[in-house]
Amino acid sequence: MILQSNSLAESVAKTTAKESDHSMSQPAIIGILTVSDRASRGDYEDRGGPAIQAYLTELMSSPWVSAARIVSDDRHLIAAELRKLADESQCCLIVTTGGTGPAVRDVTPEATGDVCDKMLPGFGELMRKVSLEKVPTAILSRQTAGIRGKTLIINLPGQPRAIRECLGAVMPAVPYCIELIGGPRLETAPEICRSYRPPGA
Repeated sequence: MILQSNSLAESVAKTTAKESDHSMSQPAIIGILTVSDRASRGDYEDRGGPAIQAYLTELMSSPWVSAARIVSDDRHLIAAELRKLADESQCCLIVTTGGTGPAVRDVTPEATGDVCDKMLPGFGELMRKVSLEKVPTAILSRQTAGIRGKTLIINLPGQPRAIRECLGAVMPAVPYCIELIGGPRLETAPEICRSYRPPGA
């Protein structure tokens, strides 16, 4: 079941679609940040944020709530929103969409680097590898990932199809990464994506 309140700036959804042994725990908070000048002005319907929300709704088997935001392609504004989601909303995971290309206004990776303590380049490398199997222009994408405190931040491209491909590629490593940095234990539906944890973890 999903409970959702829609607004341009924020939508909060509580997902308890699949009961599990972890239902007694507090729901994890996952931030969804759409980076788009047009979407932030209301000129363009946000498709990236809802695509992330839909995929996570299918994927997650442990309780979670989402904190969704839309921000313009401004490096300082993006960084400020990432800080708020990590520090104030206490998201264990933030997934961004948009602003990862080579255009002048594409600055999401730079803003991510501004707020992170450590970068995880392997995420971007794998996402580009998966996307290159579909389109040759995937080499132009600069998405990356990093850690701020107990929060994992992952950049995704703006196209809904690419969002699903890229997030699906890296998701097996996400729950264990979040545990390593002190976050909650996330569980995924194995028929969609089987999370990997070393034996004994």
